[in-house]
Amino acid sequence: MRSPRHLSAALRHGTVCVLAALALLAGVPASGASAPARPAAPAAPGPDREAAALPVAQRWSAVLRGGFVRAANTAVTCRGAVTPGVPSCAAAARPVSAGGPGRGAAAPVSNGDYSLLYADVDRDPHTYNSSRARLRVPEGARIRYARLYWGGNLRVGERKPPKDNARVLFAEPGGAYRALRADTVTGHRVAGGADAFQSSADVTRLVRAAGPGLYTVAQINVARGNSPTGGWGGWTLVAAYERKSEPLRRLSLWDGFRTLRADERDRRSLSVGLPALRVPAGARGSAGIVAYDGDRGLDGDSVTVRTGNAPAVPLGDAANPTADVFNSTVSEGGAERAGDRVPGPPNTFGYDSDVLDLGRALRSGGTGLRVRFTALRDSLWLGALFLQTDAGSRTAGGGSGG
Repeated sequence: MRSPRHLSAALRHGTVCVLAALALLAGVPASGASAPARPAAPAAPGPDREAAALPVAQRWSAVLRGGFVRAANTAVTCRGAVTPGVPSCAAAARPVSAGGPGRGAAAPVSNGDYSLLYADVDRDPHTYNSSRARLRVPEGARIRYARLYWGGNLRVGERKPPKDNARVLFAEPGGAYRALRADTVTGHRVAGGADAFQSSADVTRLVRAAGPGLYTVAQINVARGNSPTGGWGGWTLVAAYERKSEPLRRLSLWDGFRTLRADERDRRSLSVGLPALRVPAGARGSAGIVAYDGDRGLDGDSVTVRTGNAPAVPLGDAANPTADVFNSTVSEGGAERAGDRVPGPPNTFGYDSDVLDLGRALRSGGTGLRVRFTALRDSLWLGALFLQTDAGSRTAGGGSGG
């Protein structure tokens, strides 16, 4: 993201809001039933299909006893600071919850102030970037659907051609690499000094067969080096599972490719919705978000959720302050388990894959769910949103969500 030193022109253009009116599953299918995954868009000329913007739309949904799990990691690491006076790589990488940048303890950390290198952990001479992350699937669960998202910035110190945006290498725990290719349109746009993209592919069969463990993703088409906008890149594996002992929940996976204020031509708001649903009072749930180019400590970006006519509730936790939700973190419930990412820097320098608790927002119950993304100072690229909420009243034997 552009350093605060480069943002003065952008700040004059005001607030950017993306409004996702999310009413999950109006016509609720029978328990365990799922809506079919969204089909790939019509083919365009050429071997790969790209679009500068993709509407945020529901990819997959179900009502079942289970939930979402995810694994995620960055594709870049910090080489060194290039702007005088900013924290070192080590200082910038301190966890937000430990008082690092982003809690008012230090200056904002912009990826445009640092030179970035590829993360590369596989010791394979034929790959130039690779990273691992652990997918934790509850014992006895069965994977119902899984999808891999990957993306990054092609224009940093070097400039990468887009021809490989839709291709990536994927290895299951203990397995060898296999080539994956996007099975739907790749979002790809040049704006705000960046050349950004996101691709995705259905990996249900592979994840169902392999189960839990450390997954490896390599050869994401990202650039290294430094630029005023900064580099970023990463991947997220989202998996929906079913397990009979868990509460009945509504699961919904949305994706697209939309920018929040990458330049002055961007729309200031975006609404996405399905017919309303009834949220039981006292329901629990979570919202997972994949986004790119969020800077740590550069406040003004937030996510709020409103159920029915209740007041909007800001989302946040120990790792994601409510005024700086998009802050280069991979977290769940305000933390992450040691060893779940290799490498595992707390600061991803521009990649966010976070799971936030919805409990307070759902407490009152009501009809419909409204999620509002706001960016006052950051330019952001939204990629995916996955939500789970209790489908039945907890007091009526529905159990507790999570």
